[in-house]
Amino acid sequence: MKRSKEPSTARAGLGGCLVRRRGPGARGRTVVAGLLLGLLALGGGQAAWAVGSRIRDIARIQGVRDNQLVGYGLVVGLDGTGDKSATGFTLRSMSSLLEAMGMTIAPGDMSVKNVAAVMLTATLPAFAREGSHIDVTVSSLGDAKSLKGGVLIQTPLRGADGAVYAVAQGPLSVGGFGAEGPGGTSETTNHLTVARIPNGAIVEREVDFDFLQSNRFELTLLRPDFVTAKRVADAIVARLGPYAAVPLDAGTIMVTSPDTTRSGTLKFLADVEGIEVQPAARARVVINERTGTIVAGGEIVIQPVAISHGNLNIRVNASTGVSQPAPFSAGVTTVVPESQIGVSSGGGQFNVLAGGTTLNEIAAALNAMGVSSRDMIAIFQAIKEAGALQAELVVL
Repeated sequence: MKRSKEPSTARAGLGGCLVRRRGPGARGRTVVAGLLLGLLALGGGQAAWAVGSRIRDIARIQGVRDNQLVGYGLVVGLDGTGDKSATGFTLRSMSSLLEAMGMTIAPGDMSVKNVAAVMLTATLPAFAREGSHIDVTVSSLGDAKSLKGGVLIQTPLRGADGAVYAVAQGPLSVGGFGAEGPGGTSETTNHLTVARIPNGAIVEREVDFDFLQSNRFELTLLRPDFVTAKRVADAIVARLGPYAAVPLDAGTIMVTSPDTTRSGTLKFLADVEGIEVQPAARARVVINERTGTIVAGGEIVIQPVAISHGNLNIRVNASTGVSQPAPFSAGVTTVVPESQIGVSSGGGQFNVLAGGTTLNEIAAALNAMGVSSRDMIAIFQAIKEAGALQAELVVL
């Protein structure tokens, strides 16, 4: 079997994660990350998970949620990079702002090159109290070139019900830069029309919600799964006593606090969120064809299958030559394109993967064949179509 000249791939143990990504050059590069989360050695050389995930990381309490806020405002103090004079809503907004401050100026008498109309977005976390601060994202709404150096004027942030829950104001932080030179040359890093104001909004109104109205709550799994729901309920019962949790469906577990007092219920919920559970992992291969990235979970198993792989390489080299006319002739010097085409075909290989093959054997076999990321994508898709890949294939 022909071996690849690429660096060999390290083998991942149980629960490993195969990651292969196309490199910047013609040759791909392979990275295998073994996520060894506390493996326990059992009798006969078997291994099992020793550390799981906390319930607070895989589930949330029903009703405890964030709320989105949005607002419209003006950014001032820009260095000539604001909206153009033809941006009518910016002019009218400036006119209304000045009129509210006791100064009446017609929109046609103003220049807004140092001002930009923006949309604000923020997230009001659960249990946010009046006076607490939240981050704000500011995005240009008009045709401003950059928000660098700008300051946001006081802007109310409203919820889906139209009520004002926070007020934002302050200097903008732009994570990028831009420069322009003579002749139209320019250099830009990141987006200059999107900025953030860390802790730029003050909460003025709290969300009226009391989740401690009873001693019964519903836990909602972030990834619904019947096995995970049963494991969560069993772990809660084993830790906090019988009848403490009952699974309702694949994504919901009903938990009941034995203590009906407010302080006792809060302690009960804190204990529930700290319990560790091993969630059920689905065998899945995720492929991003745009970047040539493949992420394969460690629980992938395939049935007996044979793989044949061959390469056809076509190389085209283009160059430019100059044709000179004869001396004292009336000819004209011309540019003549020249090209060279070479075709090479790699020898086909036929590899057989036995039944029950796991990530270790898949990684070793495919890397021994010297396949690139693009070829590996095609191989995974072909194995799935053949019915041998016992995993979900997700193509982004």
